Amino acid sequence: MIPTKEAKGFIRGRDGATSFQSSSHRPLRLPHPFSSSSLQPLECSSMDPAAAPHRRPRRAAASKTRNYSEDLVDDLLLGQLGPVRKRQRNAADHQRETETEAMIALSLGFPIDALLDSELRSDVLPRPDDQNAYIVIRNHILARWRSSVRSFLSVDNVRETVEQRCAPLIASAYRFLSENGYINFGVSPALRPRLSDDHEGGSVIIIGAGLAGLAAARQLLGFGFRVLVLEGRDRPGGRVYTAKMGETGSAVAVDLGGSVITGIHANPLGVLARQLGIPLHKIREKCPLFRPDGGSVDEKLDQEMDLVFNKLLENASKIRELLGEFVQGVSLGSAVEKLRKLYNVAISRNERELLDWHLANLEYANAGCLSELSLLHWDQDDPYEMGGDHCFLAGGNWKLINALCEDVPVLYQKTVRRISYGESGVEVVVEGGQEFRADMVLCTVPLGVLKSSSIVFDPPLPDRKLEAIERLGFGLLNKVAMVFPSAFWGDDLDTFGCLNKERSKRGEFFLFYGYQAVSGGAVLIALVAGEAALEFEHTDPVVMLHRVLAVLRAIAKRRNIVVPDPIQTICTRWGSDPLCHGSYSHVRVGSSGDDYDILAENVNERLFFAGEATTRQYPATMHGAFLSGLREAACIFHASRSRMFVNEDAKACSQKNLKLCGDLLAELFRDPDLAFGNFSFVFDSLSMENPKAMGLMKVTLNDRMKNCSGNGLAEKNQSTDRELETLQLYAILSLEQACQMQTMSEDDKSRLSLACKKFDLKLMGFSSTCAVGNSLITSISNGRKGRNRHRQSGLKNHGLKNVPIQNGSSFVPTNSLVKP
Repeated sequence: MIPTKEAKGFIRGRDGATSFQSSSHRPLRLPHPFSSSSLQPLECSSMDPAAAPHRRPRRAAASKTRNYSEDLVDDLLLGQLGPVRKRQRNAADHQRETETEAMIALSLGFPIDALLDSELRSDVLPRPDDQNAYIVIRNHILARWRSSVRSFLSVDNVRETVEQRCAPLIASAYRFLSENGYINFGVSPALRPRLSDDHEGGSVIIIGAGLAGLAAARQLLGFGFRVLVLEGRDRPGGRVYTAKMGETGSAVAVDLGGSVITGIHANPLGVLARQLGIPLHKIREKCPLFRPDGGSVDEKLDQEMDLVFNKLLENASKIRELLGEFVQGVSLGSAVEKLRKLYNVAISRNERELLDWHLANLEYANAGCLSELSLLHWDQDDPYEMGGDHCFLAGGNWKLINALCEDVPVLYQKTVRRISYGESGVEVVVEGGQEFRADMVLCTVPLGVLKSSSIVFDPPLPDRKLEAIERLGFGLLNKVAMVFPSAFWGDDLDTFGCLNKERSKRGEFFLFYGYQAVSGGAVLIALVAGEAALEFEHTDPVVMLHRVLAVLRAIAKRRNIVVPDPIQTICTRWGSDPLCHGSYSHVRVGSSGDDYDILAENVNERLFFAGEATTRQYPATMHGAFLSGLREAACIFHASRSRMFVNEDAKACSQKNLKLCGDLLAELFRDPDLAFGNFSFVFDSLSMENPKAMGLMKVTLNDRMKNCSGNGLAEKNQSTDRELETLQLYAILSLEQACQMQTMSEDDKSRLSLACKKFDLKLMGFSSTCAVGNSLITSISNGRKGRNRHRQSGLKNHGLKNVPIQNGSSFVPTNSLVKP
């Protein structure tokens, strides 16, 4: 399950005004319950209310459902960017559009005035002084496609809006953005025909049909690869799972795994929703909190404890800034608790329950107990979080998965047990022993599966990667999904929270999501995080249902509301699922963001990795998983292209070697050591007195020999007589065997047939001879250089000089049998 990691926690608005956004370590400049003197030792920031807030609670609570209009988004962008075709623009228009395009590129992670590291590695600049022009064109291409993501943006479309003198920069920027998945990705019908039928890229096996695997598969198909996805489940999506619940005929869609699109600005999942025309429902910030007895939390106390929570995180951040690596082994939980005791805050039961609610929300965001999170690096991804509203997808996230599956070959219930990889390619073995082979393999299994060692890698993964797998944390979040006859909690609420008495159970049903606006029915989901999520795995679902209903009825009773029994209930058990072993990753004590990068590294450009635990910028998110798939598709494409260039170089080198070998053979056989009939021989020996000296035989086939069928001789029945006259075959044999061949028969046809049978000669063509006999050819050539000129006396000892040889049209004269 890849739930939300909602900006380090759910963001609450005015009603129960709690806000915990991403950069909790940044100064919070709001009225504060701590005295300024008590905070001086930690050099806390000013508490001036006029100072610019970063973590101020959001106040724009909405009482009515708000949906995005995808067409409106396109229209707004086009209004800012101007018409597509080139037009006469004044300087002000040009500047405005350039600035707008730069801001769009910035929201997509591109620096305004610099190149990405990946752009530098790709050598996108024809000349160094082209950088500024390249950046403007790159930003223009990004903005153009983002303004109309349902359409395929071709390089010709770009040329229509950019001056022709910039053609090299257009080609470079377009190629980089296309290959790396920044444009022309997704599920739009206009993009599907672009999937190539040419399979020049090679073959790739993708393990896992989740967001990462499907994103990579679609990209690779478009690049011309042969792709096969192996999925262990009987459905696609992995940890993104939309269940159909409720009564027959009125089923509702409920996301039991990844559910929230966290930050709609520049989010690729928002692009998919636009392409499909699916409305997005903004999660409203109104989130009242209730005490364990069902009463409402005092608003003033809520605000005070919100500030206490934020200040504790801020001061914990200051500690790590001061001490650095000295707190490498310290957890966030222990630091926060020590600070709480130091400043003597959250002492009363009500205060402590409120603080625990915030801490539970933080554990929800990280799918792990605070006692496991690294104080030094737990929020290392904060600078990269997507901006904008958090949203639900109307009808559930299965719509994205279903669209991504189109045109992608997927085999289900194929649980991978072994991955072998080497220079020649990869082999994947699934449960039951079935084998699949390809050029490369992309592994998108969850980090929990890698930790479980249920997949054997041959050879084993590098120690560097194994250590990163061990260091990173993989935590748990569970849900209780309930379908009710009606939304008794009200149509104006998307969320509400509940406090717990026990610290160890602070994450049990601490937050409820109402899905009535997007699911098609009265659906309520209770979240279970932290230690409570671990206990939840081993508790009877009936018991958990009774507990959650008791919480709801305690709240409703005070408001004279009757909570009916649910029509259907589902309790998740992601930690017990052998195909994930948990929910999503976090930075555990002893780990860092570097470990995400290490997990993303490929092995020998044969074995690649994708998934939310391989992205340093967007871990524990659905969009992070999707983007990692695009990233690895680009890596595979570039690796394949590099290998193709290497193969072409090797082929060119091989052709060069063949030419050299051919020249050497021709030189050797111009002066053979022995010749009779259509046969000639050269030998590897400094002395021709050695009968075991190895050598090469060359036989020239003609019309009279074309039907000879010796061992290893391929007949050329389709060839012309002229071709047969020039066909030359070779064999490796000894000097002794050559002498015996001469006396076997009076005609070459019989002699060759008998020799092939008796000596088991393997006749080879020119290329095979150069490959198999390369060392022998070189040795003969080197030996000949040092050989003395007494061959003739050596051959006399074998009785070859005086053997009578029959003359004929297909034989050489007797006097050419042995050359001096």
